[in-house]
Amino acid sequence: MDNEQRARRIEKIATLRSQGISTYPEKFSVNYQLDKAAQLEDGTSGVSVAGRIMSIRNFRKLSFITLSNIHGSLQLLLKREEVGDGPFEQFFELVEIGDFIGAKGRMYSTKTAEKTLRIESLEFLGKALRTLPEKWHGLSNVELRYRQRYLDLMMTKDTQNRLLARTKMVRAIRRFFEDKEFLEVETPVLQHTSSGAIAEPFTTFHNALDTKLNLRIAPETYLKRLIVAGFTKVFEFAKCFRNEGISPQHLQEFTMVEDYAAYWNYQDTMKLMREMLLNVLEQTFHTTTITIQGQAIDFLLEWEVVSFRDLILKDTGIDIELYPDAKDLYQETQRRNLQLDHPDIESLGRGNFIDLLYKKMCRPQLIKPTFLIQHPIDLSPLARANDHHPSMTDRFQLVVNGAEIINAYSELVDPLEQRKRLEEQALLKNNGDVEAMEMDEDYLIAMEYGMPPISGWGFGIERLLMVLTDSDTIKDCVLFPLTKK
Repeated sequence: MDNEQRARRIEKIATLRSQGISTYPEKFSVNYQLDKAAQLEDGTSGVSVAGRIMSIRNFRKLSFITLSNIHGSLQLLLKREEVGDGPFEQFFELVEIGDFIGAKGRMYSTKTAEKTLRIESLEFLGKALRTLPEKWHGLSNVELRYRQRYLDLMMTKDTQNRLLARTKMVRAIRRFFEDKEFLEVETPVLQHTSSGAIAEPFTTFHNALDTKLNLRIAPETYLKRLIVAGFTKVFEFAKCFRNEGISPQHLQEFTMVEDYAAYWNYQDTMKLMREMLLNVLEQTFHTTTITIQGQAIDFLLEWEVVSFRDLILKDTGIDIELYPDAKDLYQETQRRNLQLDHPDIESLGRGNFIDLLYKKMCRPQLIKPTFLIQHPIDLSPLARANDHHPSMTDRFQLVVNGAEIINAYSELVDPLEQRKRLEEQALLKNNGDVEAMEMDEDYLIAMEYGMPPISGWGFGIERLLMVLTDSDTIKDCVLFPLTKK
């Protein structure tokens, strides 16, 4: 059936061309987007719009046509007596849903008060060879939604709204940091080592240099090199790649925003992140109250602050400070019959084991905005140790609806301590912990030239959008998610 319809549409292209009509013209002059035209007063003339036909209601002497694009839709009225028999018959016989047209005319309102463009002239702008879906059942057609996102965007209002919100959110974040005098920079995607996070990298090969390279897992160490160079406030929208398992909260390719400010600590950053998030909510959604799992949450209210140790103790009964060895901690979780479900759980270092325990047993319960602080030093190879509690770091994460949406440190700037921690990470990696951090000699050399006090923070655009739009999966928050071939 699809092939028959496609062949029929190709025949109509030939008919249009035989009548001297360009089926794929060069351009059409538009003076109003569809959503803006729908706001014009009745009687406004000289209105020129264009779009894809999403519906046609044909009658003997007139047709109602709905045009649509990502900005909105507009109803058009085509009357035989106003455009003439030729153009009217041509439209009736040769133009169909999915095709593009341009129209010029004047605005009026129908009896049902719907703003409508009364067409005075019509121009054909492109033939669609495939028929659009009559209905788009997103939930029963999930795989097709991701593979053919253009159809999902075309037919599903929720998808349109969510991904337009992403664009607005990115713009709001960029303007916020620029207004705070941060400089936007770019750092390398291809790197010799995988620094800046605890994650497994994607690898590639550079033919000209005859060397293996990694796709970056984070821009952190390069942004810190810029602080060494004399920059004081920098940020980057960085495409990052982590060769990790698939889950509703994880993408292997995602957009990270990372920022660094010289002479700040993590408490300065906590204040800024609250201000930033409230600004993003206002600019993107025009409210600070978001509905999450049916619960209205006002981000203007005070955010709870809880320590890593206290949170795990509350949810599992385990005091992690009593277990300085990963093996002992693992045995305690077994004794308490805690199901952590990890394929290589016995190879994890203490830091990654604690992180697994937190993610499985604690994080899903954190719905309202919560600052999680005082992370164990094993879990934070690049964070500054607390002056009064050296086993803890000056770090926070912002968790909302069971998802970590912001991660921030007072950064470690002592090159000798950093070398010691990276050596410990390298040992864990050699012992089978694939997510442990690699040794990065070039970064250590940069540190030895001297770093001021620094606070840094990062968050994923997709994760933030997922939380703020209460989406079921992070795949819904990227235009073209990766799927199997």
